[in-house]
Amino acid sequence: MRFERLALRNFKCFADADVDLNPGVTVVHGINGSGKSSLLEACFFALYGATAIDRTLEEIVTIGTEEAEVDLWFTHDSASYHLYRRIRATGDRAATAECTLEGPESTLTGVGDVETEIRSMLRMDAEAFVNSAFVRQGEINKLIEASPADRKRMIDRLLQLGKLETYRERAREARLGVEKVKDGRESRLELLEEQIEAKDESELYTRKSTLETEIAALEETIEELESGRAEARETLSEAESTLETYDKRQEELETVTERIGDLRERIAAAEGRREKLADSIGDLRETIETEAAAVTETAADLGIEEPDQETLEAAIESARERKEELTAEIMEFRETVKTAEHEAETASERAEELAERARERRDRADKLTDEIANLETTIEAEKDTLKTAGEEIQSHRAAFEDARVEFGGAEAHIQNRREAIADLREAEAELREEVATLKKSIEEAEDLQEAGKCPECGQPVEGSPHVESLEEDRTRLQELESELAELGECQTEIESEIERAEGLREHERAVDRLVSEIETHGDRLKEKRATWDSKKERVSELHEEADRLESEATSAQVDAKAATERVEKYRSKIGDRNQELSELTERIDALVSVQEAVSELEDKRETLERQRETRSELADRNDERRETLGELRERKQALETEIDEETVTKARKNRKNAEAYLEEVETQLAEKRAERDERQTELGGVTNELEELREVESQRESVLETVESLESAHEEVSELESMYGTLRTDLRQRNVERLETLLNESFDLVYRNDSYARIELDDAYELTIYQKDGSPLDPDQLSGGERALFNLSLRAAIYRLLVEGIEGTAPMPPLILDEPTVFLDAGHVTQLVSLVESMRDLGVEQIIVVSHDTELIGAADDLIRVEKDPTTNRSSVESVPPQLPGQAD
Repeated sequence: MRFERLALRNFKCFADADVDLNPGVTVVHGINGSGKSSLLEACFFALYGATAIDRTLEEIVTIGTEEAEVDLWFTHDSASYHLYRRIRATGDRAATAECTLEGPESTLTGVGDVETEIRSMLRMDAEAFVNSAFVRQGEINKLIEASPADRKRMIDRLLQLGKLETYRERAREARLGVEKVKDGRESRLELLEEQIEAKDESELYTRKSTLETEIAALEETIEELESGRAEARETLSEAESTLETYDKRQEELETVTERIGDLRERIAAAEGRREKLADSIGDLRETIETEAAAVTETAADLGIEEPDQETLEAAIESARERKEELTAEIMEFRETVKTAEHEAETASERAEELAERARERRDRADKLTDEIANLETTIEAEKDTLKTAGEEIQSHRAAFEDARVEFGGAEAHIQNRREAIADLREAEAELREEVATLKKSIEEAEDLQEAGKCPECGQPVEGSPHVESLEEDRTRLQELESELAELGECQTEIESEIERAEGLREHERAVDRLVSEIETHGDRLKEKRATWDSKKERVSELHEEADRLESEATSAQVDAKAATERVEKYRSKIGDRNQELSELTERIDALVSVQEAVSELEDKRETLERQRETRSELADRNDERRETLGELRERKQALETEIDEETVTKARKNRKNAEAYLEEVETQLAEKRAERDERQTELGGVTNELEELREVESQRESVLETVESLESAHEEVSELESMYGTLRTDLRQRNVERLETLLNESFDLVYRNDSYARIELDDAYELTIYQKDGSPLDPDQLSGGERALFNLSLRAAIYRLLVEGIEGTAPMPPLILDEPTVFLDAGHVTQLVSLVESMRDLGVEQIIVVSHDTELIGAADDLIRVEKDPTTNRSSVESVPPQLPGQAD
């Protein structure tokens, strides 16, 4: 990965910044507090969002603005990307309003999707980023000062070894699961073995053979008895067939005799019914003729010549339609009466109301006349108040005549001065940190100079970087302390300005308050004058309204009288319509009665026709019955001839003998069958036991196969668990060996002397430095500058190892160093420059360094200058040509 361009808007101290980032070594420089580190934080924030900053989102938005924007353009795996974040601060909190990642194939939106894609591309989260590629200011000793367990965790995580431990743990869980299932199957196998041993197979087969022989003998005896029973049943069947034939013929003879008598009775009954129908038909014909004459007469009275159903229905429908018309007219007249009554009542009430309203208007006009006199007194008092407030405003504005701040600018001036103090305090903190570091370095050098020899290595200190640079460090310390004193004076002066400005701000607030009071009293005065005019006009309006209301009241009384006359008129019309409606209702009832009579006549005519048809059908049916009666008489004579009493007697004797034998043989068969069933039941039990034995043996074979499979699976999972553990150990050993080599190369490059021979790194990432005489030395025993170079060498070695990657080139971000020279003296800075140049020569595509050290500035391929305007407290950034070594800024 390589950063190409960074653009900021309202990000911390940057109002608007845009800078290109090229390959090679880029140095960002400027004075303390100018905002150099903020550029690196912006890159880090663009990649990882809120997790990348040690503060809240509100603090990255420039004071006085509501939105901050960060754009980062970068290349990764030969593809170009654009990452954009917009933070909006409203109310008491700030939040990410927009987050997008534009790639060559698609655009991702949303914080979650974007940050997931960044972690996938770099194969590291924010913590891994600061542990490998981004050395933050003040965190240069983070890895060496971490506990061995934390250092091991951080480096293993960077080298992706944590995944192997996850896989090994999953294999262990699988192994334990297989062991649990295998133990259960082995217990089941032992139980089945015990069940097989408890059953005697040879005894079961002997019992089975004996039972089968006994069952065969019983089957033979049963077969003989069943044969004799069959012969007896055949004799019984022949006898019963003969007797059944006799019984059937006898039964048929009785049936034929009975049917002959029944037919005679039915013929007589049908003839009797025909006679009754003849009488009914005569009576019904006379009734129809009488009722038809009465219907014709009634219809004629109603004005209907042909009283059929269609004519009657039309007359009824016409009468009902007229009835509906009359009903509608009555309802309409009643509604008219109701409306007129309501109008009369309303008009009367309105006349009374209008008269009352006229009296109320005249009373209100009298009250308003009194209020107008009171308003004139109040208006004069408001004029005096406005005059006094104007004089006080002139007095407050006079305080600004000799001040450096114009009226209205006190608040902005106070805010500007407070931001200036904040910048001075930030610069003071950085200077104090540098003073503390420098004092520590001077104390170490003075101790070495006083001892004459290094207490750790025993070498002479004469000519060492600590002693040679002592005077320079003392001079630099005086300069820094002088700068601190100047910063303190500036702060005191600005605080005095703030105090004076706060006094002016109180005058501004007093003027604002008086102006507000003038506006309020002016509005009141206008309001009072407008009220006076309004009330004068209202008095005149009220008198006019009273005259108008009295006139309307007289008109309403006339309307009430006219409405009462309409009520009487329509009530008379309603009486006439009700009389006609009553007569029409009586006609409809008469027509309905005639219609019902006509319907009854039609029913009676249909009944007459049905009776005629029934009488004819009865005559036809009797003819059929007489024919059947002749056939039955002939069949009776034939049956009486066929019955033989001798054959019937012999059949009854044979049936008796057969039934006696069958009763005896059934008892014998039941006994033999019971004995046979008992033996078969016993045989079934023996057979079931043999089948159960075979089933248990089959289960044993199945469980045995399962146990063997589980043992194989257990062996495979155990090997897999061991393989992951061994692979993790082997990979860590390979990484440790390579990291140790790279660390020695880097440390040799930046710190060559006669004191140290090599650095050793064990499997737990414990670091040990060996001196020339072979004695070990803990990194904490190094001097401050040596420890800083040692940590930078370790960071560089880890970065190089990650670049090499486990399976080829890894997608590493740029190497970023924020103020790496804080703990270094001049001699060690030169060695740091060598380390940076070596990283570039080893193929690190992009290195970004924040520093104010001139020697590092001279080693830059590209130079970015950051400056802060003391009046606006806003920083700006520009790319400048790189300087030659020793060239002044």
